[in-house]
Amino acid sequence: MAEYIPSTAEWVRDQVELYESSGGTQGTTLRETGLPCIIVTNRGQRTGGIRKTPLMRMKDGDNYVLVGSRGGAPTNPSWVYNLRAHQDVEVRDATEVYAMRVREVEPGAERDRLWELSVAAFPPYADYQERTKRLIPVFLAEPA
Repeated sequence: MAEYIPSTAEWVRDQVELYESSGGTQGTTLRETGLPCIIVTNRGQRTGGIRKTPLMRMKDGDNYVLVGSRGGAPTNPSWVYNLRAHQDVEVRDATEVYAMRVREVEPGAERDRLWELSVAAFPPYADYQERTKRLIPVFLAEPA
């Protein structure tokens, strides 16, 4: 089994540790937003190590919508490249853990619908897209 490689960002390490050590009963909101979050566990594209990332919890039926906003930064968050390389993930949603497979949603009607759903859940996403020249990636995590 691959080794877990904690994030270099202290807040990410702390959130993942609290979320997982409590069995999903604590740390279930994303930082100062107060909005629900999930933990996505995946393999690193270069290291093959286990990575864990807290992301906004946005559901579309049984699926989860994952938005690579990085606050409108000019580059994608590293987890985007990991998901492009390794599509099998685990999603921890509070006390439940699901084996899922992700796919990047290409521009078009499906992405437009998921983007609108995402902006409705977290309006700052619209501002983030305006701040950056890149098209913010949207992934859909579906039951494996």
